[in-house]
Amino acid sequence: MIETKQFYDSLVSRGLDFFTGVPDSLLKNFCACVTENSPRELNIIAANEGNAAAMALGYHLSTGKYGVVYMQNSGEGNIVNPLMSLADEDVYSVPMLLIIGWRGEPGVKDEPQHVKQGKVTIPLLDAMGVKNMILDDNWSEQLDECIGYMKQTNRPCALIVRKGAFSSYSMKKAQSDLPLTREDALGVILGALKDDDFVVSTTGKTSREVFELREARGQGHANDFLTVGGMGHTASIALGAALGTEKNVWCIDGDGSFLMHMGGFAVIAQNAPKNFKYIINNNGAHESVGGQPTVGMDIDIPGVLRAVGFRTVIEASTGEQIAEGMKVLRDSELAALVISTRQGSRDDLGRPTTTPCQNKQDMMKKFAEV
Repeated sequence: MIETKQFYDSLVSRGLDFFTGVPDSLLKNFCACVTENSPRELNIIAANEGNAAAMALGYHLSTGKYGVVYMQNSGEGNIVNPLMSLADEDVYSVPMLLIIGWRGEPGVKDEPQHVKQGKVTIPLLDAMGVKNMILDDNWSEQLDECIGYMKQTNRPCALIVRKGAFSSYSMKKAQSDLPLTREDALGVILGALKDDDFVVSTTGKTSREVFELREARGQGHANDFLTVGGMGHTASIALGAALGTEKNVWCIDGDGSFLMHMGGFAVIAQNAPKNFKYIINNNGAHESVGGQPTVGMDIDIPGVLRAVGFRTVIEASTGEQIAEGMKVLRDSELAALVISTRQGSRDDLGRPTTTPCQNKQDMMKKFAEV
């Protein structure tokens, strides 16, 4: 096992002191260490991995240094374009160190959304011409090899991180006096829904909590699309569903997902039918992968939604406010409910027991019935 702080210190001592990326559960100890020890201006938690690569490019332009870009392997999809059309040796030839959490590693049990990405993690890097190696106990020599390669070729290099590679590193979490957790808020939301309402819930713990709440209430799951992958695309899935039915489609999003592809909301607001209902839970954190902060609590999310075209935006932080907001959304067109909650989830939080394909098929049957 790699001692996390020692690894971080070794990066900084080698001149790799600018960090940017999107947190990952396999990298949560590393990301916590970076967050706790780096100045804020030298650790930018990006909206998406492509943004992070662009920042690393810009930092290299002005300093000559190599940026460190951290991500889950699912983020390879977001980073392909900037790697191929900007950093590639046939374009600007820009070195940067990629640190990639290997979810779905072949032979290691993981959630279904990670299986395919796990299989193609290394082949995808190979196809892009990105030198890569699996981080191991010889990590110090590997760092030197990566740096030497970047100096010689002016090309990116990637370190792939297996589950359990880093030692535990705790991060101080922001204190909040907000009354509700996300699961508390979801309980109120689901309690306000009707039998013919449909839900599209975002990735991570949100969908897990939706599933658990339905189970606790003895309800089925056919009305809920539990978005297990594709972070940032929940609202677009909900829009597509709403365009194909007259029934209400309630999108339950999170601040990390909202930020990842925020530009999509300008298109959503200009095309959403009256049965599209948008709810965002904002706890200012990537809680599903370790609680690293987002800028959700630092920006005016209601103002953004109004600016792109939502006519009514309701803010809530209590159960009573959420319940009232749900009534307004049901009777309004182009309305959104922005809920502020504190971080925190149950230690015994389970996962859906149905497969993604079963989830999809059940919902399609339900849509056909109504």
